[in-house]
Amino acid sequence: MNSKKYNMWLQYQPITDSKTKEQYQHLFDHVCVLSEGLQVQAAKDEVHTAVPQMLDMDLTITEDINNSKIVIGNKSDLAQLLDDNQQSKLADISDEGFLIVSNEKQLIIAGNSDVAVLYGVHHLLRRMQLHEDITRLSVVEQPKNQFRMLNQWDNFDGSIERGYSGRSIFYQYNQFVEDKTRIKDYARFLSSVGINAISINNVNVWEEETFFITKKYLPEIQAIAGIFRAYGITLYLSINFASPITIGDLHTADPFEEDVKNWWKEKAKEIYDYIPDFGGFVVKADSENRPGPFTYDRDHADGSNMLAEALEPFQGKVIWRCFVYNHLQDWRDRSTDRARAAYDHFKPLDGRFHENVILQVKNGPMDFQVREPVSPLMGAMPHTNQMIEFQVAQEYTGQQIDLCYLIPQWKEVLAFDTYLKGEGTSIEEIVAGNIHHYKYSGIAAVSNIGDDGNWTGNTLAQANLYGYGRLIWNPSLSSEQIAQEWIEQTFGMDEKVLNTIEDMLLNAWEIYENYTAPLGVGWMVTPGVHYGPNIDGYEYAKWGTYHFADRDGIGVDRTKETGTGYIEQYQEPHQTIYNDLKQVPDELLLFFHHVPYKYTLKSGKTVIQHIYDTHFKGFEQVEWLIDQWNGLSKHVDSDRFENVKARLERQLENAKEWRDQINTYFYRKSGISDQHERTIY
Repeated sequence: MNSKKYNMWLQYQPITDSKTKEQYQHLFDHVCVLSEGLQVQAAKDEVHTAVPQMLDMDLTITEDINNSKIVIGNKSDLAQLLDDNQQSKLADISDEGFLIVSNEKQLIIAGNSDVAVLYGVHHLLRRMQLHEDITRLSVVEQPKNQFRMLNQWDNFDGSIERGYSGRSIFYQYNQFVEDKTRIKDYARFLSSVGINAISINNVNVWEEETFFITKKYLPEIQAIAGIFRAYGITLYLSINFASPITIGDLHTADPFEEDVKNWWKEKAKEIYDYIPDFGGFVVKADSENRPGPFTYDRDHADGSNMLAEALEPFQGKVIWRCFVYNHLQDWRDRSTDRARAAYDHFKPLDGRFHENVILQVKNGPMDFQVREPVSPLMGAMPHTNQMIEFQVAQEYTGQQIDLCYLIPQWKEVLAFDTYLKGEGTSIEEIVAGNIHHYKYSGIAAVSNIGDDGNWTGNTLAQANLYGYGRLIWNPSLSSEQIAQEWIEQTFGMDEKVLNTIEDMLLNAWEIYENYTAPLGVGWMVTPGVHYGPNIDGYEYAKWGTYHFADRDGIGVDRTKETGTGYIEQYQEPHQTIYNDLKQVPDELLLFFHHVPYKYTLKSGKTVIQHIYDTHFKGFEQVEWLIDQWNGLSKHVDSDRFENVKARLERQLENAKEWRDQINTYFYRKSGISDQHERTIY
């Protein structure tokens, strides 16, 4: 467990530049840590791990303030060292905020809380891994988002739903893992990028996992919660809404029944007896065959509020997922539109949810596609707490076989201006709680890790996990800056490695989009598996994932006049822009409109020629990725080099299948030849 692939971005490689090394050694000659909380101890442990490796020196940590060159602690313990201006700066930021400042001959890391101290230490160690000057620091940082969460879709049998990196690090064969070293290391990695909440089981809660909220398993979960607690991460559990029936002795789970309410209240008390700082429940209800309040003619507010009342005495939260739609749709019915579903279900309920309920909304109206518009539900409920949901796991973006750096996509989502309160009402500000008076808000994402030696299947997929944490802490960071940070910490300071991998990452999303589903139409994947092409795989299925390609054209009509009216869920000017063929962005054309194959895009190409060109180009771009990576054979250790090389070779095969199947399909549908007379079958 101490290999380069395992250590991800916490490599702490020896610093070879003599000037930088001497500067750091001078400062770390005497280190004072005053506070004694759990997270401060984790910070001390991290310093003990990092400094000897990076600086080839023994490290002694004392409580001697006067003779120490680095002093670490929370603001109350360091009050004597902070002047009025520094005290004021800390007072102006959140409990998770920290200050790093050079005072005369000392470097001070002061946090507003113990976990803030841990974040401050990680910030300093990050700068050291990047070989930055730390002698004249003046840093004041706090996270932009209150909730910074990861959802594990791990099952008790050890499998992971939409997992592409091996099996679970939490469970094996319907048992909790005995050796929890890897869970602790995972907590270290997450704390280093500021993650502060985690749910550890799949939102689809199966039979045995339903018992996680009982004495049968709570002692084990208590131990895991303790590991995460030391790193400032609060533990949540996904629960089965029908638990009172499944594991209780009730005949109903009706949220209006007093017996059901009392059952959940007793269950909450039992959980908090084991885990006093338990975060709460994540709930998938009335979605894809999961039980929920609809069974009893109740709505989502009724169901979530009942759970919220049970958790409220303990400051617990209910995170209620909005991924709710008709998954038994008749493909013949063009009036039903899955994209409308979340908004239609939840928008009318605004203001009815308890203040400890948070609605978790996927970033797009469909399901983590390579390209789709931003969900109009996000921010549309001013009186209901919301958080947005991303997917670090690459379910529809290459499954950690194909390279797809997702930070640019997420930044695009966060930058989207909803116009809900006029210009400037961006998703970034909504989820930060700066637009509506949310008590709780933030960002969650489906994790991409498993027990593979490198955690993420494809070593380069580590960049998405790192980037997710860094982005939701500070959304102003650029995709380029995040990529550079990750590369230098993970692979070192070799300029060729930095430039090559950065170029690969920053082009990866466009490349993947080029050879898969065109112009925002989405899907076209192998059913169930969701990897590789199957253009009509879902076209006559029950899931509402259609492209409606025929001999004349392709796309889904979601316009006001002739379509499903989905466009009306947006504010102006988006309604007009998306509704108007002349204004709708090309990359979303087929999401909003059904158009002829010879319709001319703003690029000057027809739709059919765009499809041909991008799919040939996408394949060629994967060949370019392979050439770029092969150029690093003497610059990257063989273990990680061979891992990525093998994945890129599989990506090339995938791109070939997408290219040939898409182009052949649409040539046969349309009868229109490629202008460049390339091979289409």
